[in-house]
Amino acid sequence: MGQEVRLSGWVDANRDMGGLIFVDLRDRYGVTQLVFDPQRSGEAHAEAGKLRGEWVVRAKGKVAQRPADRANPKLATGEIEIEVTEVEVLNRAKTPPIEIRDDLVAGDEARLTYRYLDLRRNPMQRILRMRHAAAMAARNHLTGEGFTEVETPFLIKWTPGGARPFLVPSRIHQGKFYALAESPQLFKQLLMVAGTDRYYQIVRCFRDEDLRIDRQPEFTQVDLEMSFVEQDDIFTAVEGMIGAIFKDVLGVEFKLPLERVSFEEAMNRWGNDKPDRRFGLEHVTLTEIVQKHDGGGIKLLKNVVASGGIVKGLRLPKEHEMPRAQIDKLETFVKGMGAKGLAWAKIGPGGSWGNAPLAKVIADPMREAFNAALGAQEGDLLLFQFGPEAVVHTVMANLRLHLGKKFGLIPEYGSGGKWDCFWVVDPPLFEYDEEHKRWVAAHHAFSMPRRECLKDLDAGAADQSPTSPLKKVLCYRYDLVLNGYEIAGGSVRIHVPEIQQQVFRALGITEQEAQEKFGFLLEAFGYGAPPHGGIAVGWDRLVWLLTETETMRDVYAFPKNQKGIDMMSGSPAEVDAALLRDCAIKVELPKEEKPA
Repeated sequence: MGQEVRLSGWVDANRDMGGLIFVDLRDRYGVTQLVFDPQRSGEAHAEAGKLRGEWVVRAKGKVAQRPADRANPKLATGEIEIEVTEVEVLNRAKTPPIEIRDDLVAGDEARLTYRYLDLRRNPMQRILRMRHAAAMAARNHLTGEGFTEVETPFLIKWTPGGARPFLVPSRIHQGKFYALAESPQLFKQLLMVAGTDRYYQIVRCFRDEDLRIDRQPEFTQVDLEMSFVEQDDIFTAVEGMIGAIFKDVLGVEFKLPLERVSFEEAMNRWGNDKPDRRFGLEHVTLTEIVQKHDGGGIKLLKNVVASGGIVKGLRLPKEHEMPRAQIDKLETFVKGMGAKGLAWAKIGPGGSWGNAPLAKVIADPMREAFNAALGAQEGDLLLFQFGPEAVVHTVMANLRLHLGKKFGLIPEYGSGGKWDCFWVVDPPLFEYDEEHKRWVAAHHAFSMPRRECLKDLDAGAADQSPTSPLKKVLCYRYDLVLNGYEIAGGSVRIHVPEIQQQVFRALGITEQEAQEKFGFLLEAFGYGAPPHGGIAVGWDRLVWLLTETETMRDVYAFPKNQKGIDMMSGSPAEVDAALLRDCAIKVELPKEEKPA
């Protein structure tokens, strides 16, 4: 109290009380009330009467205790005010097209077009500060653990396969192009060959892909790689970093080490490899029961299992009432994901299935086995899916999330006060491509197979059937899951040339193709590559979850919209014809097809 201060900022509000004038001054730290008293300074009081919203001003005065009737407990500065003796207008402002208020209700188009005004709001400034605090926590932790921050190139060589890249024409080498790196993957592995030992980078990455609510054409990763390590060493490093971020930013402490769930268990219980475990409604696989009862009177189930498909069930407890009309809407929902329908049963007295369609044909022994496996009680609703494994898992996973949000078991967005972070480990190295009838890499071709699975690599190389031994090959790849979102993923890399060749053979990649795609990496590995592994943390997604905002777009200072357009600057845009000529580029837009 009594300290003379000088504050600069924007006029948030101006209230003339017929004597005293009160001005709320806003800056990145919050809002402070300025008081202009004509008896203290007539000149400052007269100037205050002219001030308008968003004018940039500087005020000089003394800190004073607010009278009790003027105190505002909702503000951090609510118990003090500044008794102004001097005020200076630094810049006048037009009436802004969007209101600068914390509870702004405005469309995305307006917010993105005038992003510099949107960012003035305290909630947006809070997000920027949280992102900064998280980055500092990550950098401080990794530096303390012996990591070296190294920058890798953005302009790289284009290679076929993987995500669609952005191309950058070369003026000097006409007709040739750089690609913007979608990740530093190859470079960080080369740094391990170079002896860097522990590398990290908070790096911008680029993908020219269709956008959605949680995807931007440019995004950020915290990228790590470590030499002479096994999977546990990488987990320890990442858990320490994530723990430091949550402690520094939110004051939340995780119990370490984090739990590990196998990929197979995740798929069986939740239907995907990034399950939200904050609520129940787990799946139960019923395939073996169908086999044991030879279809249990349901020919369709018998045929599905015989053809290699699976059967899954989910129990919706009776407290979550689901009338028949809503069950019909659920069927429409699952058909939108490729399901042919939705089988269901409402549990009646003695475990009966009421008037459910399946009740007429299912044999009692299999019905009782289903009830027991699902823990069914009178009044519960059982939901079933059967068919190809991938389709059933996907449909049931999305159905579970849909029901969880419908009945308020999880919030639409945000943590709901619960943070569940764990690893999903031991996924398959290969997945079957139904369209081309062959096995392909589930993620990439450089993940180290588990030692006990090496024998299946050669055995499966010549067998491209769906039942090939390649189906059993698991690898040292891992994902870190937080509240149903994958926030990080990586693997222990193959560093032994012979094992890499085995994987290439299984994928049908010839030596020539390998050289064309990965030649410089394979060449480097020939000069003594250490065992190494790493991970990439999806930084934007992690910060989004930390801030508990509705859309991930809010954690970018200057995001693109869902069409990849910067509404503020008008990017992408046409460029000068002379620049195109310098790069030997001629633009030919596809002709519009005339209607027949």
